[in-house]
Amino acid sequence: MSQSSAATNRFFVWAPDRKDPGTHARRYAVRPQHLTEIQPRIDNGIVQVGGLVVSFDQSEAGKGQKQAEGSMLIIKAETIDEARTLVENDVYYTSGVFIKLSPRNNRMMSTEPQYNYILATRPEPAIALITLNRPKALNALSSPLFEELNAALRDADADDSVSAIVLTGSERAFAAGADIKEMKDIEFADAYKNRFLEDWAKMTRIRKPIIAAVSGYALGGGCELALMCDIILASPTAKFGQPEINLGTIPGGGGSQRLARIVGKSRTMEMVLTGRMISAQEASDWGIVSRVVSEGEGEVVKEAIAVGKMIASKSQISIQAAKEVCNAAYELTLAEGLRFERRIFHGLFATKDQKEGMSAFAQKRMPHFTNQ
Repeated sequence: MSQSSAATNRFFVWAPDRKDPGTHARRYAVRPQHLTEIQPRIDNGIVQVGGLVVSFDQSEAGKGQKQAEGSMLIIKAETIDEARTLVENDVYYTSGVFIKLSPRNNRMMSTEPQYNYILATRPEPAIALITLNRPKALNALSSPLFEELNAALRDADADDSVSAIVLTGSERAFAAGADIKEMKDIEFADAYKNRFLEDWAKMTRIRKPIIAAVSGYALGGGCELALMCDIILASPTAKFGQPEINLGTIPGGGGSQRLARIVGKSRTMEMVLTGRMISAQEASDWGIVSRVVSEGEGEVVKEAIAVGKMIASKSQISIQAAKEVCNAAYELTLAEGLRFERRIFHGLFATKDQKEGMSAFAQKRMPHFTNQ
């Protein structure tokens, strides 16, 4: 989806069909009405391109018959909300052919931002995959990259169709550190007044779980980035470290503080004072990563997506509540943490998902969560 001028924009819309029984019959029953209603909009240029996306049923029963998958069109409008209203007033939508369009659902309708330093994809319907994409710089974390990363994380967090986020880099480097070329000439006054690196912590306020899939180097800022994620999976090639001491400085993105809470004072001191890199296995033994996955290119991303799919099968409300209480353990005393956990636990009894989950357990069936 793209935008042209500030006054009038062109929005690319992909509106998938529902998959429940009777959808195709409904589509073809109301198609004449749809064509009659949309023709004037085509004539006056509001709808500029339209088309039906079909697939072919290759099963023995289907015998190659065409099946509608959805509609795509380009709509000319001033705002995305205006374009969405046009789609939602169409008979395909009102008759229940189209899947309901979420205001923040990027797969249905969005501005699809174009990034320069990251890639944002959807490998599974409920999983957002963000890939750091500065291969020549070993994914060094520049300010423009972090601006894009924070924007992509914010969009995924607001998208109701996303349940979990996977963050990864390349096979060679998750992220080899902060961008030294950007940092080397900064003066104290600039760093202090402009709150340099403070925006890195924005990702810790994302409510949905973030899974880091780490291959290769995760050094300095790259290690700190991984530590800000909720779950870290590592390939056997992963190497973690805080080598800032070799540059005459110290970690500035939370490395010393988060490591100390995970591995203790002595190991944190060793990593920060010597700059020594540790292997994926050491990181696993020390509790920095959840586990080391099997060897093979792309395996750590595949495993992270699998973990994300498992999370996506649960209630989004309870998942976000669980993340909140686990993170609170780092900030609260034990007594305060237990009280906070109990209050959040009590609060979930006001949700429909709690009723559905416990009813499904009692009835020996799989739950159907609605995230309510």
